[in-house]
Amino acid sequence: MTYETLKIEKRENGAAWLWLNRPDAHNAMSEQMLLDIPQAVAELEANTDVRAVVLTGEGSTFCAGGDLKWMLSIMNLGRAERIEESRKVAALLGALNNLSKPLIGRINGPAYGGGVGMISVCDVAIAVRGTRFALTEPKLGLVPANIGPYVVSCLGANNARQVFFNAKPFDAERARQLGLVSEVVEADDLDAAVDREVGYVLACAPGAVAMTKKLLFYIERHGLEGSIDFAMEQLALAWESEEAAEGIQSFLDKRKPRWSGSGER
Repeated sequence: MTYETLKIEKRENGAAWLWLNRPDAHNAMSEQMLLDIPQAVAELEANTDVRAVVLTGEGSTFCAGGDLKWMLSIMNLGRAERIEESRKVAALLGALNNLSKPLIGRINGPAYGGGVGMISVCDVAIAVRGTRFALTEPKLGLVPANIGPYVVSCLGANNARQVFFNAKPFDAERARQLGLVSEVVEADDLDAAVDREVGYVLACAPGAVAMTKKLLFYIERHGLEGSIDFAMEQLALAWESEEAAEGIQSFLDKRKPRWSGSGER
């Protein structure tokens, strides 16, 4: 499919790059982007040749947050209609968060508001040194509502308190300290760092990676005691899989595993 606000670039190694493609608007989240991203994620989820997704922005900005013109357009709507518009933001974040394939954030430039929310749902995020971030909602009389659960989960409540209430900008090094990004690199090194991260993912069994993401989400929701039985079942299922047989045998044979759908035979 083609999208008005996005580009998808599928690479031969099994990675797909998902580009936010409104550079003239600093990749702000328009109503159309809110509709396009869940559709694009569903397309990538269904494609068995895609084993990792890189999320990035076209141009010099990763994402400037919600499109303010769109927000102004909904302020005169009724409460029920405004909730439906808000639901579109929640659906975008939920689609990215629930992707069974690793989501790697390539943070090429500034990220504000909803852009920080999208980084929070990435499994790994790599940012260019000097990039600026901010939770700008309170400065606009808004609330970081739909992004809140994901940002708090990513940063932890104590770190979130330091950036939620003041709209204070922070740089990439501070973002790394807070846990928002995992690595900070020079601009010329960004693609190499992303490719390394993709390579780590592609060396792993795709089914096992998907099961592990499912396990992580379950543990987040149910806590330690509530997750033990589920975890035991997941290991039993893994032991039954062709991937486990191939992974263990390839290790004993001192050869690379032949993962189904990876292009290796």
